[in-house]
Amino acid sequence: MHQVDSAYSDSGLDPSLFVESTRKGSIVSRANSIGSTSASSVPNTDDEDSDYHQEAYKESYKDRRRRAHTQAEQKRRDAIKKGYDDLQAIVPTCLQQDFSIGSQKLSKAIVLQKTIDYIQFLHKEKKKQEEEVSTLRKDVTALKIMKVNYEQIVKAHQDNPNEGKDQVSDQVKFNVFQGIMDSLFQSFNASISVTSFQELSACVFSWIEEHCKPQTLQDIVLGVLHQLKNQLF
Repeated sequence: MHQVDSAYSDSGLDPSLFVESTRKGSIVSRANSIGSTSASSVPNTDDEDSDYHQEAYKESYKDRRRRAHTQAEQKRRDAIKKGYDDLQAIVPTCLQQDFSIGSQKLSKAIVLQKTIDYIQFLHKEKKKQEEEVSTLRKDVTALKIMKVNYEQIVKAHQDNPNEGKDQVSDQVKFNVFQGIMDSLFQSFNASISVTSFQELSACVFSWIEEHCKPQTLQDIVLGVLHQLKNQLF
């Protein structure tokens, strides 16, 4: 200390200034050291809060997704159940009691099968009704043609009242029919075999195709009419 005082005395500086400066530097160093130690020992609450909020957000997002998925699944199941309930209410066969299963509730497989059967039944009924409508339309067309023909007959009779004087008898009409049948029976008897029923059936169809053609029948009728005409006149 005396050496420091001497050195500062020789240089003309006040030794007390050096001592004060040294003391302040020591105090600052110790304060910095204490501050750094305290700072290192205090936990970083900002980082922990950030991690907590992030974790809470993740959990909340998972919960929302899980809840949304559950709701969607429940909605899908409700829609399926409503569909099956509607089928049971619409399809008549689902309302009928099935004694094989008693009072048990119909399974989904049975509901679907009964629905398929009912749809197929409706298709058949629809086709049947379409065929009936087509037949009725043909009948209406035929009736219209008959109506026109009768109107023409009535008109012709009105225009020529004396036309009915030359009317033939029912016997002549029967003779025409008999002559046609006799001619057909002759060819039928010559063409049909009675060895077996199977052979008989085959021969009948063959005879119809050969001897009942429109041109063949027309020739037979013309021949019968010509013969009767010669007999009458």
